[in-house]
This record gives sequence, structure tokens and C-alpha cells, in this order.
Amino acid sequence: MAEKKKFVMTIERQYGAGGRAVGKALAEELGVHFYDEEILKITSETSAIGEQYFRIADEKAGNNLLYKIFDAIRPTIGEPKVGEKMTSPENLFRFQAKIIKELAEKESCIIAGRAANYILQEAGREDLVSIFVYADLPKKVERIMELESVDAETAESHVKRIDKERTEFCRYYTGRDWMEMQHYDLCINSSDLTYPQMTEIIRCYMRTKGYDF
Repeated sequence: MAEKKKFVMTIERQYGAGGRAVGKALAEELGVHFYDEEILKITSETSAIGEQYFRIADEKAGNNLLYKIFDAIRPTIGEPKVGEKMTSPENLFRFQAKIIKELAEKESCIIAGRAANYILQEAGREDLVSIFVYADLPKKVERIMELESVDAETAESHVKRIDKERTEFCRYYTGRDWMEMQHYDLCINSSDLTYPQMTEIIRCYMRTKGYDF
């Protein structure tokens, strides 16, 4: 039997749009690893830095004012540094970037968020397929109400806060607008789609790219 073509899929997702659920379901169907918060645990174990540091900084912009003001100035994705600024947000990002690149190198997998598409594009990975999942606000609120068992006002507040954090995180570390569609291979509006329908859309797209999906 011929070996299956290797791939690395990244899924950026608005909060409540269903990207995480779809990525996890697809990974289970394909028999590959799905990495979301697992990256925080792996990075903590390999760096010997407490996981709480990575959780506090997870998908949030750092505090360097220059990076926040000027898109052209942003943290480098070099090797993480050891020393006085080992737990700075920028260095924690480097540790995560290192793990993301190592995972992409060794196996087919699906990675959610954490600027993985940017990190792997910068690394020149030719087996990368980047997905962006978004939805209209009412649909996101509806999903978060069900997921978190909260009322509509609370759900809307959570959606707006987390999408804002992810937007600022992306701009801070990549200089990009998180929702600019040209940075992704496939963008899915999940407002009127079920999770199985979204999964099938991704499968169809992957088949057009020559993958056995």
C-alpha cells in the first residue's frame, strides 16, 4: 500500500465559529493528532517553564509598545532565549513556534490557532494547508450559549473579547490582519453549516490538492 501524502493543516478560528470542533473531528476521522491547548503542555514540558506562563500568554499580544504600534516591527521567530527574559511573552511565543515546527516536521497533524499558519509559512513548509473558519455574530453567540451554558449577553461578551484578543495576538506577532483571507488557503463561513458539512468541505478541498481524503 502506498504511503499517504503528508500534510500539516492549521485552523484559525473565530470564537464560536466551530473551527476547533471541526479540526478535532477531522483529526479523529483521519487518525492524526489534533493540537490545540496540548501545545501548551508540550512546550512547558520541553522548556521546563511552568505551563501557567504559557496559559497566561496564550493567543494574547505581548506588552512591547513598539510591536503594538508598528506592524513592520515584530518579534523574530528565532530560537528561544535562555536567561533573564526567558518567560517574556515574545520568548514564550518562540518556544511555541519551535514546538509547532517540530510537530509539523515529524507527522501529519492538525494545529489550531497560535499563529501556526504564519510560523509554518515562514518556515517554508510545502505540505501546509491553512484554513480559516468564521461565522456571523448571532451564530457564534448561539454556539457559545450552548457550549458554556451562559446567556446571550455573556456569550456575546466572550465572543467579542476572545476574537479581539486573537486579532491583536496575530497583529503583534505576525504584522498581519488576522481576518485577511489572502493569508489562508481555504476560508469557511460556518454560519449555515453543520460540523459534518464543514468537515466534508475541507475533505473536498484536500482532494483537489492531491491528498487521499
